[in-house]
Amino acid sequence: MHRTFLFLLVFIAAAAHAQQTDAKLQAAIATLVKGFNGNIGVYVHDLKHDKIAAINADTVFPTASIVKMPILLGIMNRIQKRELQYHQRLTYTDSLFYNEGDDILASFKDSATIELSKVIMLMLTTSDNTASLWLQGLAGGGTQINSILDSLGFTNTRVNSRTPGRETNRSLYGWGQTTPKEIAQMMERIVMGHLLGAPDGQMLRLLGRQYWDEEALSQIPPGVFTADKNGAVDASRDEIVYVNSAVNPYIFSIFTKNNKDTSWQYNNEAWVLTRKLSALLWKYYNPKSNWQAPPVSKEE
Repeated sequence: MHRTFLFLLVFIAAAAHAQQTDAKLQAAIATLVKGFNGNIGVYVHDLKHDKIAAINADTVFPTASIVKMPILLGIMNRIQKRELQYHQRLTYTDSLFYNEGDDILASFKDSATIELSKVIMLMLTTSDNTASLWLQGLAGGGTQINSILDSLGFTNTRVNSRTPGRETNRSLYGWGQTTPKEIAQMMERIVMGHLLGAPDGQMLRLLGRQYWDEEALSQIPPGVFTADKNGAVDASRDEIVYVNSAVNPYIFSIFTKNNKDTSWQYNNEAWVLTRKLSALLWKYYNPKSNWQAPPVSKEE
């Protein structure tokens, strides 16, 4: 009986703090995403009123480059433990080369040195894959990062690439996987200082320096602080954003997979939808704002 009573207390407490769904916003988002040619998941959390809107928010999606948030977690965990130093110098070697592409770090010469802090910046700001894979290794690899994620309650967010035992997941989701809700909760815990604690402020600053700003961020006034990470592969486009609006701060994520439109142009269907969602949310939470955003799509 004692255990049953304790269980009931926990259940009642959880129910009392259950987040309410914003029915009006939920309906607006459902209308917005209707007809999308692919699978889509959305999670929105109104931080002022503690209300949510969600569509397939617990469905697992490929992270693409959003996997770099768990890698950041792994690196900051080692820095917090003093196993690494934020400004320590690292030596780049040709063995770290990933691909030509647009990676800045991949253009480094063998034996060149760079601060760890700058490698982190490259991973998050320009989404440099060479930097990211280097940091994944420095964090202890995917297995260690996944262990940290599990200890923090993130059961669906995982690093798959170069992680023993995750080969099947990698074939399904690529480098990493998560759900719209879990990655939004990770961002929220960083914002609130409830992820690693002391390092969270630095993590938030790092996520606030985003080069790729033509999707969700394009629909938010540039004077508003945002923290963001996005990701893209051919058939999947994703973004997670914290918007520190003075009127009504909020967090939202949008994930897609199995997209019919695999193009890399401005008018890619998933990117247009991402801009539309961001514009909808900004106007919804800031109804008196008269800021004019750039178009969500362009004429061909």
